[in-house]
Amino acid sequence: MNLYKLLQQRVAAGNPLRIGLIGAGKFGSMYLSQIPRTPGIHLLGIADLNPSRAQESLRRVGWKDEQFAAENFKQAFTSGTTHITDDAMSLIRNRHIEVIIDATGHPAAGISHVLACCEHKKHIVMVNVEADALAGPLLAQRAAEAGIVYSLAYGDQPALICEMVDWARSAGFEVVAAGKGTKYLPAYHASTPDTVWGYYGFSEETVKGGDFNAQMFNSFLDGTKSAIEMAAVANATGLTPAPQGLHFPPCGVDDLARVLKPKSDGGQLHHRGQVEVISSVERDGRPVFRDLRWGVYVTFAADTDYVKRCFKEYGLITDDTGNYSSMYKPFHLIGLELGISVASAALRGESTGAPTAWRGDCVATAKRNLKAGEMLDGEGGYTVYGKLMPAAVSKRVGGLPIGLAHKLKLTRDIAAGKPVTWEDVAFDAKNEAVRFRREMEKVFA
Repeated sequence: MNLYKLLQQRVAAGNPLRIGLIGAGKFGSMYLSQIPRTPGIHLLGIADLNPSRAQESLRRVGWKDEQFAAENFKQAFTSGTTHITDDAMSLIRNRHIEVIIDATGHPAAGISHVLACCEHKKHIVMVNVEADALAGPLLAQRAAEAGIVYSLAYGDQPALICEMVDWARSAGFEVVAAGKGTKYLPAYHASTPDTVWGYYGFSEETVKGGDFNAQMFNSFLDGTKSAIEMAAVANATGLTPAPQGLHFPPCGVDDLARVLKPKSDGGQLHHRGQVEVISSVERDGRPVFRDLRWGVYVTFAADTDYVKRCFKEYGLITDDTGNYSSMYKPFHLIGLELGISVASAALRGESTGAPTAWRGDCVATAKRNLKAGEMLDGEGGYTVYGKLMPAAVSKRVGGLPIGLAHKLKLTRDIAAGKPVTWEDVAFDAKNEAVRFRREMEKVFA
């Protein structure tokens, strides 16, 4: 509870925490809005493939042009302003920067950025959970060997879940389940960019009037994003997926302890210590009462008569036995909260969640019957969605990670609902992201 104090000390010392941001999209923009309000932070540079987009993002969140007019990093350093470039590696190489934020959402780019941060000794905050789900355990291992902090991004749900798990365990509770909420129906797995707006209830006028990316929104809807995030949580916390992946049980906040406990005790979990995502709608489409669509949760066990009595005395909502209870956070603020990770990495040398082993994987799964010769189009597209699997199962079947299921040609037919494997696609074994992922599979086998 002293990050703000540590930031103020950097102000007093005339030595602000200098950071670099890669990617000025929605998440990055939200953090940009908070930087002027946060003491002790100097955004030395932004790298974006489209520098004009970065400029527009800054203007949109309230920055004045003179605040990002620096023509180079040297000028930005001496004037306390920000330099914009399209060269991410120049940002990582800059000797004044302490923390790099990867907000690209591009798995292969994320791997390159982390490895460069290892080389140049920069702490790395991974908004890019897609890269973390693809190869996070090995990336975190390389970061530790390099003496830098590798961190999931606070404000995004995986880091908030990790925080709740850490709270429960540090207080002496066994974590029974942890996860988040979302809007889910089984039909969503087959959704494409052509059908996504109907499921969201957006009109044509709404879509035309906003900055909406159909494939990105579809990845939220078809289950891919949930699977990616729960793979990250499993790898960071030691919790594990059910054998068949996520089940998305409908559940409101008042029923967490009743639903998110093992089947052997009357709940819907496969086992204690499970990651699970809950749905904000019943299977017939009715809204769940007091849903947790935007939030995160943890369920935990008393396991002694004394603690069960304490639960009752202090008004905790429990299951019928009084043994299981829960805590939840109803919202997550995305990039508005990212500064917690930045400060924690640089000033405490601590992550806000990082992989410790390979426990969960997100495997490309056919949305429909696919034919040999078709080209995969990645998360949120027309061909595949990401399904959560235990890592051991993914390794055994040779599952193709969703993070690499883009612009790969199928070499044989795949039935709807079946996982795509490495043997089903033609891939470049020399590609950096492919090589790194394959290495991770061997290291953590």
